Amino acid sequence: MEVRATAKYLRVQPRKVRIIADEIRGMDATMAAHKLRYHTSKSAKLLRKVLINAMANAVENNQLSPETLRISTIEVNEGPRIKRIQARAMGRANRIVKKTSHITVVVEDVEPKTAVKPHGTKAKPRPKFAAPAAPKAKKAEKVAEEIQEPVEVATEEVATEAPVQEEVKASEETQEN
Repeated sequence: MEVRATAKYLRVQPRKVRIIADEIRGMDATMAAHKLRYHTSKSAKLLRKVLINAMANAVENNQLSPETLRISTIEVNEGPRIKRIQARAMGRANRIVKKTSHITVVVEDVEPKTAVKPHGTKAKPRPKFAAPAAPKAKKAEKVAEEIQEPVEVATEEVATEAPVQEEVKASEETQEN
C-alpha cells in the first residue's frame, strides 16, 4: 500500500533537493530518515520532515509498521518564484529570483527481508597458521622435566671437569719446562 506526504512552497531550490533525494531514493524509510538527520544541507532537513510525515501517515491511517516501509518515489517540483529587486548604480535595479519547491514522498509497505537460507554444503574450516598450543597440564609436566634434566647434566659435568683440569695442569708444566 502506498502512502504519501507533500510539502509545498518550501524556500529551497529544487535542484538542491533533488541532489539529496537521489541519495535516499529506494532506501528503507527509517534508514533514510537516520541518514538525513546528520546531513548538513537545508534541503536534507526539509526532506526529512516530509519523509517522517509520510511514515506517520502510514502508521496512523493504515496501521503499517515503520520498519516495513520503503521509499518508492520522491518528486521534487518547482513552486512559484518569489521576485525581489536589488538596487544598483545610477537608478537601475537587478531582479533576484528566489525559487521554491514542492516535495512529495511516497512510501510503500514491503515484506521484511528473510534470512539467507543455507545452500546445503558446509563451510570449509579456516586455515590455522600457528602451531596448536599444548594443553596447560602438559606444559606443567614439561617444565618439571626441564628442571630435573639440568640437575643430571650438572652432575655429569662435574665428573668430566676433573680430567680436563688435570690435562690443563699437565700442559702448563710442559710449557714451563
